[in-house]
Amino acid sequence: MFSYFALLIIVAKASTKRGDNATFFVGNRQSPWWLVCFGMIGASLSGVTFISVPGWVESSGMAYMQMVLGYVVGYFCIAFILLPIYYRYNTTTIYGFLSQRYGEIAHKTGATFFILSRWLGASFRLYLVAAILQSLVFDQLGVSFIWTVIITLALIWIYTNRGGIRTVIFTDTLQTLAMLGAVCLSIYYVYQSLDNSDGILKTIFSQEESKWFFPDATDGRNFWKQFLGGVFITLAMTGLDQDMMQKNLTCRNLREAQFNMITLSGILVFVNILFLSLGVLLLVYARQEGIDAHGDQLFPAVANYFDIPLIVGLLFFIGLIAAAYSSADSALTSLTTSFCVDILGVEKMKESRALLIRKRVHIGMTLAIVLLIILARPFVDASIIKNIFTAAGYTYGPLLGLFAFGILSKSSIQNKFVIPVAALLSPISTYVISWISPIYWNYTFGFEIILLNGLLMTTMLYLSSTKEYR
Repeated sequence: MFSYFALLIIVAKASTKRGDNATFFVGNRQSPWWLVCFGMIGASLSGVTFISVPGWVESSGMAYMQMVLGYVVGYFCIAFILLPIYYRYNTTTIYGFLSQRYGEIAHKTGATFFILSRWLGASFRLYLVAAILQSLVFDQLGVSFIWTVIITLALIWIYTNRGGIRTVIFTDTLQTLAMLGAVCLSIYYVYQSLDNSDGILKTIFSQEESKWFFPDATDGRNFWKQFLGGVFITLAMTGLDQDMMQKNLTCRNLREAQFNMITLSGILVFVNILFLSLGVLLLVYARQEGIDAHGDQLFPAVANYFDIPLIVGLLFFIGLIAAAYSSADSALTSLTTSFCVDILGVEKMKESRALLIRKRVHIGMTLAIVLLIILARPFVDASIIKNIFTAAGYTYGPLLGLFAFGILSKSSIQNKFVIPVAALLSPISTYVISWISPIYWNYTFGFEIILLNGLLMTTMLYLSSTKEYR
């Protein structure tokens, strides 16, 4: 772990000569699109994908691919609808658009919901990694869970403190390479350990868990629920998320940023197939050896099984660390950027004062993630990825509605305080509807709940609009 961290420090120092706010926030807008694209693979997947997606196969098969197909549509919408807007307005964060469209109250409302969403999402993702590291490494060393979390976040803070997003672009490239290499080699070694003479593709796709299409409308894995959920989760969690868009805003121009999005959408389809295929092989091996492990515990249990090649455990550890760091470092950077720019307005301050505030906020955001992980530990269940998407449906929904109304409508909101009120009422109303819908309408919401949330937000804004926006 510490050798890997030392390598990250070397890459960070080599890639960042300046430590000013322009470098930290937007990387001086000089990043090659192909480098951004490759690094975003790791940031998009995270340690949760590395563990939870293979573990999800047992209960949901490959239904996740229905969602991934929705991601592709979402990425195209981002490339050709949202990115032109962000580059036209030329703001440091994407929520600068809300300021120019509605005013400062909307700007701070949007940024606040992003900060809340990313704080929750980053903490859930890192919680899982910290818990696995605790059981595999730190328990044996006598280190408590609290110190595991603190050490993990401290290491990430160290290499992002100076260069911010500029550093993340380069370190994420290294981490994506490590993660994908770990997945591919794990697939190979697990397959080689099976008592099976069939080819690898036949072994994977002959299993019941390889089923991915679910047409039954009453099933939570229904294709349209998953597909539409994938479209709008991508629009919200990528297109309206400073974490992911901050990398795109470091590209040299709009055309390169669009190339990045389109290329990324295709690569992620292939990468997610790899993760799901690994999940099937892990299940087959676990049944063969009588390993009693399910969900998020499946991959670690197989990787550390006494009869599996030792290299699988090593690959699991490397891939987990790489996936966790590539997601957490960009989350920490984007939280710092949004709080500094959108909430505190550091761009209007003198450079020396703005630099000091950014460094303090960076420390504060690190501590905030540490605190939430420690406090949330007793309440987090086994399916972390489901928790993340469920939470996203509630916290990103108001952002989806706010941007949708701003882009699609020419109307304005005269009473600006309607916006934060609607942003609070929208997820509350969504929760109430999702609670009563199985009782009265025999319909259970899945990940498409984000669409309902966004629609409610847009409707409230429309009903409150008064005059044409120019």
